[in-house]
Amino acid sequence: MKQFISFVIKEAKHILRDKRTMLILFGMPVVMMLLFGFAITTDVRNVRTVVVTSQMDHQTQQAVERLSQSEYFTITATVHTPQEAERLIRSQQADMAVVFASDYASRKSGLQLIVDGSDPNMAQQWTTYAQQTLLSEELRVKSEEFSTGFPTLAAANSSLFTLHSSLLYNPQMKSAYNFVPAIMGMLLMLICAMMTSISIVREKERGTMEVLLVSPVRPLTIIIAKAVPYLVLAFAILVVILLMARHVLGVPLAGSLFWIIAISTLYILLALSLGLLISSVAQTQLVALLLSAMVLLMPVVMLSGMMFPVESMPVVLQWIAAVVPPRYYIDAMRKLMIMGVGIGEVMKEVTILAAMTALLLTVALKKFKVRLE
Repeated sequence: MKQFISFVIKEAKHILRDKRTMLILFGMPVVMMLLFGFAITTDVRNVRTVVVTSQMDHQTQQAVERLSQSEYFTITATVHTPQEAERLIRSQQADMAVVFASDYASRKSGLQLIVDGSDPNMAQQWTTYAQQTLLSEELRVKSEEFSTGFPTLAAANSSLFTLHSSLLYNPQMKSAYNFVPAIMGMLLMLICAMMTSISIVREKERGTMEVLLVSPVRPLTIIIAKAVPYLVLAFAILVVILLMARHVLGVPLAGSLFWIIAISTLYILLALSLGLLISSVAQTQLVALLLSAMVLLMPVVMLSGMMFPVESMPVVLQWIAAVVPPRYYIDAMRKLMIMGVGIGEVMKEVTILAAMTALLLTVALKKFKVRLE
């Protein structure tokens, strides 16, 4: 045990001496949380809106005031015909137009939304926010989207809405609610897997791994001792992310903190196993970095559901996404942190993560022993 502790202290001192690594390990979570929380956001803010009405009666004035008083929309102009509004949108002077029918006051209906559809995701969000702001149970809206540079799609893209719904778990539709669990999945995977693999490969590259292996300590003990400091760092980063999520970004921790930490521990062990597997393949730190980037970074960002819904992907990519571990961790964290469900509601994700951890650890240890022989 003393030898094991000595190896752990040795590796910890090596990490602490590298100021640049420490800056990356603790600076990256803070920077990414601030970026995704405040800068890189899908929240709707200051949508340039044109009001189209032939007469500004009392009912119309009230609806326009609801728009202007919200933080989502900025009224930039008032015109008399939809054609004028469309010209403003096509010339990039507006993002959306709200068209009031001439008999809007008497019918309390007859609203049309003309939305710049060049970015379909944002167009859908603008439409949803406008419906929430304008509509009540007796109001109906016919929304019509068009893409800049293309004819207006009248019949195909129009539909009738009545607002009878409310948003659960994220009533303000903050993008941070979505991004925080995703950042947790990405950072823990990158730090544990990438840094562990590089640490072991560095010993190989310098020729010191052979010196360590001829010592009285078993090879498996050495590997575990080198992984322990990164395990501790991962927990520290997890605490930093949770504190920033709660007190800086205002993301709730609705579920059990115990289960959030327990599932994160399982995920960290999975990432460490993956890092050990990469280290058994790579012979240089450069190769380890490239493998980590190809095996970890791109799949985590593109196929984990962090940025894009997996259900909307082509079937082939959905199959590939099914073997990306962060997908299940991110899903579990969203359910626990945002929805506040119990452990029973995330047993599917936990079971898959546990099976992946067992498989990766078995393969990694077997390949590592083979390479040692």
